[in-house]
Amino acid sequence: MKDKKVVFMGTPEFSVPVLEMLDENTNVVLVVTQPDKEVGRHHEIKYSPVKEYAINHNIEVYQPIKIRNDFEYILSKNPDVIITCAYGQIIPNELLETPKYKAINVHASLLPKLRGGSPLHRAIINGYKETGITIMYMAPGMDDGDIIVQKSIPIEDTDNVGIIHDKLSLLGRDLLLETLPNIFIGNITRTKQNSDEVTFAYNIKSEEEKIDFNKTSLEVYNQIRGMYPFPVAYTVLDNQIIKVCESRLGSIQKGKPGEIVKIYKDGIGVMCKDKEIILTKIKPSGKKEMDVQDYLNGKKDEILEGKILC
Repeated sequence: MKDKKVVFMGTPEFSVPVLEMLDENTNVVLVVTQPDKEVGRHHEIKYSPVKEYAINHNIEVYQPIKIRNDFEYILSKNPDVIITCAYGQIIPNELLETPKYKAINVHASLLPKLRGGSPLHRAIINGYKETGITIMYMAPGMDDGDIIVQKSIPIEDTDNVGIIHDKLSLLGRDLLLETLPNIFIGNITRTKQNSDEVTFAYNIKSEEEKIDFNKTSLEVYNQIRGMYPFPVAYTVLDNQIIKVCESRLGSIQKGKPGEIVKIYKDGIGVMCKDKEIILTKIKPSGKKEMDVQDYLNGKKDEILEGKILC
């Protein structure tokens, strides 16, 4: 496949294994990624992980602010195929149709479920028992192109979004490597998505990060897992934000939603709609992540039972 000219479009860490595989097995003539960002108080310029890889491996980088207005340079590279993975902008039709083998996307869900920008988070938050990778042809609509191949993995009860991120990133790499030769020789079947089964994975809004203890303990547990290590769910105790990193399901069924109903050696039991959830790893405001046992050691003289998290 080294004779195939590829333009790769991607941005976050999730995309890097796919780019690395393409770099090793094809001729990547251009990497397209989102513009650099300013971060921190000193407005330092931060490159995307995909740009970091490209620079370190001497691959040309192109960063249009709005790709729908600035795509001609990409076409000037005469790619045989465009491969996208978590790029972050809607790609114009000219890029989808011009290359010989069109534009192929690596999407982190089992389409048509979870179209959109946060399929990793939503799969866990929604309580799905499995997720996976879809290799698909790109289309003008959001993730609605024809499916080429899919592969699923189970979502374990102990998985969080960071674990699923790493699993699917590698699965996407491997599945694309397995599929590309068949794409190039035309040995594939295009399957249209069933519109009746479509669900969406919209980007996580800031207000969704706050834990609502009026939900069931399982819903709260899934929210915590589905937001760790990014962006991290939180609650408020004594007017202080506490981010919740890990938890486990408890058994106490008496108390008001949000009420601290029991202090364990390694956790804080908080009542939900149906029963308690036990917070086991947290990040208090202005501090590092810590096991709740360490947090409690600093609260020896403070009575926490009966307080309300909101």
